[in-house]
Amino acid sequence: MKTNLLPSIALLVALHFSGEISAFGEGLDSMPPVVVRTVPEAGTNDVPSGEFVIKVTFSKPMAHGSWSWSDAWRGSAPQIVEQPHYEAAGKTCAMKVMLEPGHTYGWWLNSQKFQGFRDVGNRPAVPYLLTFQTK
Repeated sequence: MKTNLLPSIALLVALHFSGEISAFGEGLDSMPPVVVRTVPEAGTNDVPSGEFVIKVTFSKPMAHGSWSWSDAWRGSAPQIVEQPHYEAAGKTCAMKVMLEPGHTYGWWLNSQKFQGFRDVGNRPAVPYLLTFQTK
C-alpha cells in the first residue's frame, strides 16, 4: 500500500510557519531588534583615520553588556581603544577604535554563530554587516 505523504508534509510546514508568524505578528514589541543607523554609515568610503567612535543604533533598547562585534573577514576589525558600551537610552552601542588610513573594515553585528546583541527581552538582533573604508 502506497501512502501519499505530501498532504502531511504540507500541513506540518503550514503549522510551522503559522507558529512563526504568530510569534512575530503581534506587534513591534515581539519583533527582534534591527540596526537602524550606524556611524559611520555602512558603505562609507571616506572615514577619517585615527581615533574614531563607531556607533550602532538599534530599533529598541538593548541588554547592557551584551554584544557581538565579529570580524567580517581576517583583519577586518580595527584596534579597540575603549571597550563597547551602551549610551544612556540603551539603543546605541558605541566603541572607540583606532582606524588606519586606506583600510577597509568590517564587522558582523550578530551572525548565525554569535548573537550577543540582544534586546532587553533577550531577543537576538537581526544580523547586520557593517563595512566602511578610511581615506
